[in-house]
Amino acid sequence: MLQEVERWLDRRSWSAADRPLDRLLAAKRSAGDRGTVSVVLPALDEEATVGAIVRTVRDELMSGPVPLVDELIVLDSGSTDRTAEVSARAGARVVHRDEILPDLPAAPGKGEVLWRSLLVTSGEIVCFIDADLRDFDARFVHGIVGPLLTEPGVQLVKAMYDRPLETGDTVVPAGGGRVTELVARPLLNLHWPLLAGFVQPLGGEYAARRSLLERLPFPVGYGVELGMLIDALNTVGLDALAQVDVGVRHHRHQDGQALGRMAATIYRTAQVRLARGQLVRPVLTQFHRGADGGFEPSTHEVAAEERPPMITIPEYLAARATRRTG
Repeated sequence: MLQEVERWLDRRSWSAADRPLDRLLAAKRSAGDRGTVSVVLPALDEEATVGAIVRTVRDELMSGPVPLVDELIVLDSGSTDRTAEVSARAGARVVHRDEILPDLPAAPGKGEVLWRSLLVTSGEIVCFIDADLRDFDARFVHGIVGPLLTEPGVQLVKAMYDRPLETGDTVVPAGGGRVTELVARPLLNLHWPLLAGFVQPLGGEYAARRSLLERLPFPVGYGVELGMLIDALNTVGLDALAQVDVGVRHHRHQDGQALGRMAATIYRTAQVRLARGQLVRPVLTQFHRGADGGFEPSTHEVAAEERPPMITIPEYLAARATRRTG
């Protein structure tokens, strides 16, 4: 791992517990208008989970003794189930994607919804939370909003967490995040090694200052998280980026074909940015939970050496000739 990334991990990686709620509330009040917070849940057919997320945010971070969140919006991207009804009943403001910029036909995809959400939110800090999370904890919000309230130099904060793979009664503790491990992490390590320290680069839970978000392009599909991370690095630099440990993420898992489509979109997003010219650094950093409960990096060389065609090896040609004559 680059020494700059090691220093960044020490300086810009925290736990949600590092910032108690009373400290965050005091920082928010001191910040005035700069501390206003909008939470956005992009949702497509999430009636089973979105209501519990909305209620938790409202009860613990809006109407309770710690009003950190000023605005909570569920942005419905065309649900055919009761997502909108459940969200509104739980206390969210529901906005339908096609109501925003109605003269511009909407492209399908999560990034399109996040991009349009900037037109219907007012907070100077915008926090995105996926709507398919189960066992939702308010740390997913106040954990990633916290550094933006207390650290003036921080512009974007990603959540980091364990992602168990849960299939029926079977649980693989660190089996989730397959596209991250197989596609995104290798791409970032090889081409954008300054981003190798992010534990969950594709995670859908992150917060950023509006002043940054409004300057970034938004890939319309699943590539939005990767594209935003790369573009934020190029726009504000590594030290303006951070991550916060919020525990464990439980959510609905995609099937193999859906993961394939996601992987292709993410690769294409990276390819567009690679066209600008990037060096390749053949090192991969991965993460695991350590004995102290934190995330520990391990770094591995990525083998790139190739052997020539066997037909060009004299010993092989000699052995072949011997077999033929024998």
